[in-house]
Amino acid sequence: MIDFDVVQLSRLQFGLTALYHFLFVPLTLGMSALLGIMETIYFMTGKTIWRTMTQFWGTLFGINFAMGVATGITMEFQFGTNWSYYSHYVGDIFGVPLAIEGLMAFFLEGTFIGLFFFGWDRLSKGAHLIVTWLVVLGSNLSALWILIANGWMQHPVGAYFNFKTMRMEVENFAEVLFNPVAQAKFVHTISAGYVTGSVFILAISAFYLLRGRHVELAKRSMTVAAAFGLASALSVVVLGDESGYLANLDQRMKIAAIEGMWETQPAPASFNLIGFPDQAHHITRGEVKIPYLLGLIATRSIDKPVLGINELVNQTQIGIGNGIKAYQALQTLTANPRDTAAQEALTTYGDYLGYGLLLKRYTANVVDATPAQIEAAAWDTVPNVPVLFWSFRLMVACGFFFILLFFTALMLSAKQTFNRRFFLWVAFLSFPLPWLAAELGWVVAEVGRQPWVIEGMLPTFLGASSHSRAALYTSITGFVLLYSLLAVVEIYLMVKYIRLGPEHQPV
Repeated sequence: MIDFDVVQLSRLQFGLTALYHFLFVPLTLGMSALLGIMETIYFMTGKTIWRTMTQFWGTLFGINFAMGVATGITMEFQFGTNWSYYSHYVGDIFGVPLAIEGLMAFFLEGTFIGLFFFGWDRLSKGAHLIVTWLVVLGSNLSALWILIANGWMQHPVGAYFNFKTMRMEVENFAEVLFNPVAQAKFVHTISAGYVTGSVFILAISAFYLLRGRHVELAKRSMTVAAAFGLASALSVVVLGDESGYLANLDQRMKIAAIEGMWETQPAPASFNLIGFPDQAHHITRGEVKIPYLLGLIATRSIDKPVLGINELVNQTQIGIGNGIKAYQALQTLTANPRDTAAQEALTTYGDYLGYGLLLKRYTANVVDATPAQIEAAAWDTVPNVPVLFWSFRLMVACGFFFILLFFTALMLSAKQTFNRRFFLWVAFLSFPLPWLAAELGWVVAEVGRQPWVIEGMLPTFLGASSHSRAALYTSITGFVLLYSLLAVVEIYLMVKYIRLGPEHQPV
């Protein structure tokens, strides 16, 4: 029997480590690109202040990069320790982009980041500039391969189930590589990272201007951050819209849950600006809607409906029925691999096998599932609606705030009016918001696909390892203590070098 406490503890451990690791990833992406821009200006103008800026912000980048590496490695080990059946079931597909990420991106980034720090007086200006942009390339390639792996979990393509090995195997790696969901997630995520880096530099620059310290560095840094941040924030909104469109094609339950939409909306569907989802009673109270908007986002039209949760649950029950047939065919093939009728049935209904596996929560014998069990399994495909509803709206609110923040900063920079203390305080106090938005985005993406660890293919509860609860409590406690210590070290080092300023560089 499945111990669901073990499953929940495994999810909690992975979720905590992922959320913590993702504090460092967006800043690495954003800071690396901004360092490339600053050093390019230094290369073109020869002005020493741009080199000083690159070195100063590079020191903070280096601290963040080290923390990201330390926390990222433990995540990958968890696939083998806490999610062993998942790794066995899809390791042939999921492991490939992770391996390429390590060989192609991480080694590239890790090698050239050393040259970035220690090569200022050993390399020519042009060679060092190339090194910096190779660090940028490495960080972006790293994100690309990780998101290809994650995108496949959201929209599995280019693979098939081999009943002889009882595993998923690669059929078309090009489809895995060019998965539209993965590509949309990549550009959306790196744009969010660029926003994070820009807000980081903007907030610290505002702090310096408020204190009257390092004014020339702060002014130039604010200008670069404002321009790059505005372009990035606009990209996040546009590319987020594309993610919504793709989700409606492949993850309709996620869209319905984000909207708190229980009944199917006739075309043109309205966007639920605000509301209060009541999952227990299958209703959303106090709705304030914007006409047409959801139809335009989710269907790119005004004549197509957007399916609600109740109708999607009904469709899922049909899918579970087909999944039972696939599971029955698989049982027959296990006993007799040459049974042609079972092979044909598995070919016909194989895409629904994952839906049949949802019944493992309620019965060991999927084929004999009752209608009540089928209905219960279908309702399990509804994620936590209030969490998705509010996480999405807070994330979007942050996105539009960033556009306003960067636009204002750019206007002030163009007019050389950096002494607006109200704005400087707003910029400084905005410091944590990009991390809040990034974490909320992760929650929307990952909570939104529950109960699937691989969308429509493998339920989360079947992917977990068979650990004891005591072992998981022990490891979670260890991670919390270790990561808390690392957080103290990170904050101490960041605050130390921000206070010291650019005159005290460790390079």
